[in-house]
Amino acid sequence: MKERFAGFQSVRRDRLIQESRHDPYKAKHKLPEPTVCPQCGAVFHDGHWQWLVKPAQANEAMCPACHRIHDDFPAGYLTVAGTFFKDHREELLHLARNEETRAKTEHPLKRIMKIEDQDGDTLITTTDIHLARGIGDALHHAYQGELEYHYNEQENLLRVMWTR
Repeated sequence: MKERFAGFQSVRRDRLIQESRHDPYKAKHKLPEPTVCPQCGAVFHDGHWQWLVKPAQANEAMCPACHRIHDDFPAGYLTVAGTFFKDHREELLHLARNEETRAKTEHPLKRIMKIEDQDGDTLITTTDIHLARGIGDALHHAYQGELEYHYNEQENLLRVMWTR
């Protein structure tokens, strides 16, 4: 009986099998270098997207951030609410934009997609889960308040709620 199963490993039932995370915006194959995004001008070089001068004879492909913006499919959702926010709205949104600028300088795929009012709250959508978290952390650090995170690993999606 053992000879019949030679080359196979027995399955251990005490280990969880980790399913791979499905991100439809992650490239399924390595892009040729250099590749330039025709929308924003980011350059894929050394295995990641960067802000560089557009090289001559570069390939073209839409970067994941522009692809998400085009499809209107955010990775991060940040809801900002509360009376303090209503009284200081422009100041807090300025802080959010500054956080985006800081993050986007080194990471071209971290961008704010939209800022829109919904039922008295403001919803900020982002192309990256880390930017949504970074803006929430910046608001909490500067103004305290209540901060909550809800991460959906299967969809690689983060919902952040800041209120004061």
